[in-house]
Amino acid sequence: MGAFDQFGTRLAENLGLTNPLDALRQGHPVPAYQVLVDGKDISAAIRPRLMSMTITDNRGFTADTIEITLDDSDGQLDMPRRGATLRALIGWQGQALVDKGTYKIDEVEHGGAPDVLTIRGKSADLRGGMNKLREQSWHQTTVSDIVSQVAARYQLTPCVGDSLKGQQIDHIDQTNESDLAFLTRLAGQCDGIATVKNGRLLFIKAGQGTTTSGQPLPAITITRRDGDQHRFSVADRDAYTGVTAYWQDNKEAEKKRVEVKRKKKSKPSPERPLPPGVMVNKQENELLVGSSENVKELRHVYASQANAMRAARAEWEKLQRGVADFQITLALGRPELYPEQPTTVRGFKPQIDEADWQLTQVVHDLTNQGYTNRIQLEVKLAELPE
Repeated sequence: MGAFDQFGTRLAENLGLTNPLDALRQGHPVPAYQVLVDGKDISAAIRPRLMSMTITDNRGFTADTIEITLDDSDGQLDMPRRGATLRALIGWQGQALVDKGTYKIDEVEHGGAPDVLTIRGKSADLRGGMNKLREQSWHQTTVSDIVSQVAARYQLTPCVGDSLKGQQIDHIDQTNESDLAFLTRLAGQCDGIATVKNGRLLFIKAGQGTTTSGQPLPAITITRRDGDQHRFSVADRDAYTGVTAYWQDNKEAEKKRVEVKRKKKSKPSPERPLPPGVMVNKQENELLVGSSENVKELRHVYASQANAMRAARAEWEKLQRGVADFQITLALGRPELYPEQPTTVRGFKPQIDEADWQLTQVVHDLTNQGYTNRIQLEVKLAELPE
């Protein structure tokens, strides 16, 4: 090595500069990915041009999305056709890549200078026909039967959580409503989540996520050292203290308001036992879950007292679960993360560490130089320490 090279090396060391090749030699992780368009692997072609790739995994029927930004300063890139399928697998070199699903390209943007090509797509799992308006009534059935019938229309495999399978539905109408909207509404009444992943129609309890095969999602742990930034917030517990719902009594031809209160000392109705901590006040004909200081009223009129009770309890649980929110950016991306995974966090405030969290959204940000995650979590109010 010449004197000039030796001087340059010492200068770089003194300034803290490093060669990217040295990082590779020292075993630093390097992002890896595979991108296929209409089944053709284009990974090698886009690798020297990749500026960023962002994949967003959402819960429910909110479509998962992908956005790929490419350098087209030499003008040599071809614009892909809209409607083409795009499949992405991501991870780290030396490890198995994780399939993040198949998307349909629905937007292509070209801008400059310098010229940049941006490709955007949405999850291809959501069938177009699921947005078609339908008319159907369901009587004396179960959640499992409804989900199975809807799944059969789109050649999807139904997967219903064990806690929801046998829930009875006395009556529910699908009136000028798409299957997407109907399943979302039904899931809301059951405090569940309906979504389509990898050819399966999932209908699961919120906060109790399962894999696409119906097995419980593996719990994960995130420590303070895993993250670059974080933000925790908790809302006023007294924002809502209860939920009221209405149901139609066809025998008496009137709308009734049925009350259910959580009391430590309560006696269930002798002819129909109720869940622990729930009481029906038949004189007031009011259904209330929670307490009466600041009540949220559900506008929908339900077909039966049982449906109204289920909807009110589901809304109350949803309100409690959404009170606390936690966001964190992971310095080292984890491709295996999915929404609804139960999560434990460590190294923050005791009130944060002691809560039971669930992932609600996972964003994968990837370039040729790095791969990070932006994740959002929520916790049940009942499980949030004082």
